[in-house]
Amino acid sequence: MMADASPLYRLLYVSENRIAGAVADVAREIEAILDASRRHNDALGITGALIFNCGFFAQVLEGPRDAVELIFEVICKDPRHNKIQVISAGEVEAREFPHWTMAYIGRSPSWEKALGWIKDDTHFAPDERCDRLFKIVMEMAYDSELSPDRSFSESSRS
Repeated sequence: MMADASPLYRLLYVSENRIAGAVADVAREIEAILDASRRHNDALGITGALIFNCGFFAQVLEGPRDAVELIFEVICKDPRHNKIQVISAGEVEAREFPHWTMAYIGRSPSWEKALGWIKDDTHFAPDERCDRLFKIVMEMAYDSELSPDRSFSESSRS
């Protein structure tokens, strides 16, 4: 991964899933997203995690601000996302996902229950719950790494 002396920047967003089709079609699209993310993120010094659950995405991007904003601009133009809402964004002291160019957490009944409030309660609107969402993303990523039976795809390691 490319080193960068600029301050670290973290962005957390949620969006509504617009991927249509059968389960296999959706799975192929998610794999395509992950493959592209891992290639581009590694080259740009970005780490993070992607959750695809309950018909939505939640994603954390960490790295140099210019690189994070560049990737987020691409995401905003991607027709697979709708109602994109930034939950939090700003400089941070350290990475929370230092080992993942893009961790992925897929569908699971317990995680769907834990994250259902995003879609139902917030309608993707940012509010004071951003810390709650960020902690859930972190717990899910680390829990998935330790539990091979979970729906998790490990990213490239730095």
